[in-house]
Amino acid sequence: MQQQNDDMEVPLLNDSNSNRQKSQAQERDGFSHQQKDSEGSMESPNLEFEYGDTDSFTAELSELYSYTEEPEFSLNRDYFEEDFKNHVKGRRWMELSMEEQRAYVMRLLDALEVTDRDKRLKVARAILYLAQGVFDECDTEADVLYWSRHNVFLLYDMGIFTALLELLSMEIDNNQACSSAVRKPAISLADSTELRVLLSIMYLMVETIRVEMEGDSPERKATREAFKTELGSPLYNGEPFALLLFTMVTKFCSMNAPHFPMKKVLLLLWKTILFTLGGFEELLEMKVRTRDHLNLPPLPEDSIKVVRNMRAASPPASAMELIEQQQQQKRGRRSRRSAFVDSLEGDSPYAKKQPLVKQDSLDTYNERDPFKNDDARDEEDDPEDVDSGIEGEVDPLDRDVIIQPPPPPPPLRPPTERVSFPKGLPWAPKVREKDIEHFLETSRNKFIGFTLGNDTDTLVGLPRPIHESVKTLKQHKYVSIAEVQIKREEELQQCPMTMGEEEVEETPAEILYLGMLPSLSQYVIALLKLLLAAAPTSKAKTDSINILADVLPEEMPITVLQSMKLGIDVNRHKEIIVKAISALLLLLLKHFKLNHIYQFEYVAQHLVFANCIPLILKFFNQNIMSYISAKNSICALDYPHCVVHEMPELTAESLEAGDSNQFCWRNLFSCINLLRILNKITKWKHSRTMMLVVFKSAPILKRALKVKQAMMQLYVLKLLKIQTKYLGRQWRKSNMKTMSAIYQKVRHRLNDDWAYGNDIDARPWDFQAEECALRESIEKFNARRYDKNQNSDFTPVDNCLQSVLGQRVDLPEDFHYSYEMWLEREVFSQPIQWEGLLQAQ
Repeated sequence: MQQQNDDMEVPLLNDSNSNRQKSQAQERDGFSHQQKDSEGSMESPNLEFEYGDTDSFTAELSELYSYTEEPEFSLNRDYFEEDFKNHVKGRRWMELSMEEQRAYVMRLLDALEVTDRDKRLKVARAILYLAQGVFDECDTEADVLYWSRHNVFLLYDMGIFTALLELLSMEIDNNQACSSAVRKPAISLADSTELRVLLSIMYLMVETIRVEMEGDSPERKATREAFKTELGSPLYNGEPFALLLFTMVTKFCSMNAPHFPMKKVLLLLWKTILFTLGGFEELLEMKVRTRDHLNLPPLPEDSIKVVRNMRAASPPASAMELIEQQQQQKRGRRSRRSAFVDSLEGDSPYAKKQPLVKQDSLDTYNERDPFKNDDARDEEDDPEDVDSGIEGEVDPLDRDVIIQPPPPPPPLRPPTERVSFPKGLPWAPKVREKDIEHFLETSRNKFIGFTLGNDTDTLVGLPRPIHESVKTLKQHKYVSIAEVQIKREEELQQCPMTMGEEEVEETPAEILYLGMLPSLSQYVIALLKLLLAAAPTSKAKTDSINILADVLPEEMPITVLQSMKLGIDVNRHKEIIVKAISALLLLLLKHFKLNHIYQFEYVAQHLVFANCIPLILKFFNQNIMSYISAKNSICALDYPHCVVHEMPELTAESLEAGDSNQFCWRNLFSCINLLRILNKITKWKHSRTMMLVVFKSAPILKRALKVKQAMMQLYVLKLLKIQTKYLGRQWRKSNMKTMSAIYQKVRHRLNDDWAYGNDIDARPWDFQAEECALRESIEKFNARRYDKNQNSDFTPVDNCLQSVLGQRVDLPEDFHYSYEMWLEREVFSQPIQWEGLLQAQ
């Protein structure tokens, strides 16, 4: 854009006047500095990232193993081959028929029940080798994945998962191992061997069966549905399988079991929740079905598709860059003005033709807006940098020379080349019922002097423009599932007799919430503790939990190469933990919100009370581009590559180089998840929005806009939008590019004054009262639906004698032996004081 300005000044610079040459040098210097700044610090590469439930299947499998676990692959193979050769001589696993394979797995299942701990571990390693795809008999990675999938379905059909679950429960309750680990000064990989083997097999089974392949047979699809139902049902001691893993998390965070391999537990917990409750596409399908069941209009758009079609935007300039550009532009304007004066005084052939340049009140921030939609015109041909205000007359013959390229179209004209969004907005606007009520209340007070309560239909006495406004608002009215659920809950609370008892559908989300309810706060606090420990901005403390127990080897590295490898492994380990926790929390919030809004609010309030908001902001208070482009992986050591190919010689240079990817998928995935969590717990909550303001989140979030990925930018802009009105006029004036980006990318609320905030000072919020009122509503909901032992005043009383006597009463087994003696002692031998009864009346 700066080059275009240079081209405009060419006629002036052809003058022979030395002053003019000096001004040319100054101007060129100013614009070159500005161009250099914008290219150097503001531009970052576009990231070809597609957000989804998980990364690729092989990437998810490889993240299960730490690089320090690499020697255990051959250990698993050796134990399997030792046992296999003793029972199936002269043959390989792939050469066996299905019946022979089933018979061998049954023999392994029987061997799991031995009392000897070491023998059990060897058998478990042999089973793990089967789940890993008998890689010693495979030539390619595809073969390993094929046989891994084949063996996993076989293992599940033979009942291996249930047997592993019993062993896992035994290991969790192994007090001797827990007390030994607590006393140890340093915990290493060896302390969690049994648990790691069991969790690895279970993770491979859950993840492999969860992912549906195109060529799956009907039997495999039926197995998948059966396993999904089994994991989500309260079959394990009356609780879903996820509750057992949550128990492991809380036990680890309470320092009672520091040897638990937390990364594997969290990965298995996340994939179990993802499998049983469903991912983002299943959530959308459930939302569509629920809206249809509640007779609500369909969703205005598919949010997943909208976000995928959005384009990434260049980040706004930082404060230092803006100051530098302001100084350069001032120098550039001064030189341009002096050149113009010289041209009037001198004999330039263009002296009479050069137009005056109109000053813009926002010149400081008048560089090309990187958030503008580039569909209507190419980036190189965008003339927005050229001052558009022209004073004076320009000769028609010379107009093409002086003004190049042609002037831009009017700024209010929407982009016409967007096919999917003809009006230039990616989202359909939304209006709430209370917004229409508030608009009508204000209008009636203004024009007729009184209000009609919640009546949104009567428009008598209001001028025609108000009628049109109400019509437009009603066209875009959106009723959410949450609003219907809140209204229904209020009716159930107010009229418990007439409304009767609510019929609650036993969905997987409902079963999980019921199981989590008694200890939900402990689960939330434990997950946030782990997130804090794994955050790259956290400093090591002596009293913090040790999340590296399942990555540190028994013998610490002694060479530089070993230290580099361990450093990469530790960083990768932390990144995977952040990825699992962020995805897990987001899934819980989304599913509970769809199941019932007060379940979501209960989890969200516990997150807020556990300082989730400052924790996420602390996470983003780093060089976010460095975190997203981190190279903490060694491709040669990733499964299944490492079990098929020969290990190349690792050098310090190859470790430093890392992979060739432009960004780290899991880190960008984690960042988007954390931003979505922050959006969910702050949306429509003024008290929590003020927490964002108090913790000075705006500059932190603005730095996150440097990541050129549309989805991440969208959720950053949403967080900036909700707090814009609280940040003051000066902030808005200094961040016009961010404001423009919000207008362009975030959904519009038609009568939302988010960009102005004129009545903020006159409307103080009682933040504590807001949270307390919400907490009261949540407690009433939980007590009504889940507290079965409550002695309510509204419990119906059965006054019918025949009905009461006809009720079945559970009596002890030995009652019929002694009931005659009981009657004689308690009834017949007791005198009845009839007069006393009459007097009591």
